[in-house]
Amino acid sequence: MALKKIPSVKAALGHIVKYDKKTIGDMVILNEIPAPPFKEQKRAEKLAEMFRNIGLSDVSIDKEGNVLARRAGTVRKHTIAIVAHLDTVFPEGTDVKVKIEGNKYTAPGIGDNSRGLAVILAVARSLQAAKINTDSDILFVGSVGEEGLGDLRGVKYLLRGDGPPIDSFIGVDGGKDNRLVYGAVGSYRYRVTFRGTGGHSWGAFGNVNPHHALGRAIDKMAVGGTDVYKTGPKVSISVGRIGGGTSINSIPFESWMEVDMRSGAVYKLDEMDAMFKKAIQNALEEENAARREGPALTVDVKNIGLRPAGRGDPNSPLVQRAMAALFSLGKEPDLSISSTDANIAISKGMPAITMSRGGINIASHSPQESWQNIDGHIAIQSILLTVLAESGVK
Repeated sequence: MALKKIPSVKAALGHIVKYDKKTIGDMVILNEIPAPPFKEQKRAEKLAEMFRNIGLSDVSIDKEGNVLARRAGTVRKHTIAIVAHLDTVFPEGTDVKVKIEGNKYTAPGIGDNSRGLAVILAVARSLQAAKINTDSDILFVGSVGEEGLGDLRGVKYLLRGDGPPIDSFIGVDGGKDNRLVYGAVGSYRYRVTFRGTGGHSWGAFGNVNPHHALGRAIDKMAVGGTDVYKTGPKVSISVGRIGGGTSINSIPFESWMEVDMRSGAVYKLDEMDAMFKKAIQNALEEENAARREGPALTVDVKNIGLRPAGRGDPNSPLVQRAMAALFSLGKEPDLSISSTDANIAISKGMPAITMSRGGINIASHSPQESWQNIDGHIAIQSILLTVLAESGVK
């Protein structure tokens, strides 16, 4: 890769290795500031402060809570966003203190995505240290709401119609250092609630039972889902959470579940969605038909998440530049599709990818999550080279 021969680029690549301990220190500091869903503010404020300390002056937090740190280019006709999410999946009150054993760092959220935040800081720091003048503006973003019910709210806001101009998008998320996501796995998410009058399990027997309806619906979804995913692109459906009821000897007055459907193909998502809605309606009708007394059961189907799918192009210039960067560092690119902040950009037709945060991430989304610094610098270097190839360097 010709870029690597430019003296300032060589210096930036070397800086990433030289200050690896600083990058890891940033990861630990950020991880120990809790960022549960919808409560990322304190971590956002710290990240903004860290960007200012690097030397970036155009730093702000937008109305949705995203951190925006702009490094101006010399031409300023093009803006590249480099995005890592601030939030974790863990609820408020989770112990996020980092335990360090050699090159292993253990804490909830340490890899996903405190490491990602440290990576974008390291890219910014290396550009500053080597005094590289890029043609394009580089917009570093700490996004909110990537995980769970956050529903990509941060990037949805970032890429709104009247948002800051962005021409290319590079997300930082995921483990293996040769990971290169070019397509978007979309998802539809619902909360389904069956409601009845409830009653005593003996005295009111014959009334509608929301749990029974929920069971009918889940069975129909499992059977119907098999038919949908037998052919065509991969598609999935899963009941992730269920709840309801007051006691063992009561007919519940309410029964609910949360359902997640995913595919990289919009038409397969729509097929699964149609099957799901038919299963819910049939379960409702069957439970009502079985009742011997009392009012009918009702159901509420609420959309709680929509992540758009999108077909990326592995032959696009941005993907090819990222591949060249990885090859130049001795890594064989592993192209894949996934659900990341880049979904929104990909669905809008914007050049967009997600690259690795590097190292080895173990047990993500669990209290035992850990991150090991095995050649962690390579991912940072690959992102830097991709950004410079996309931008151009003076």
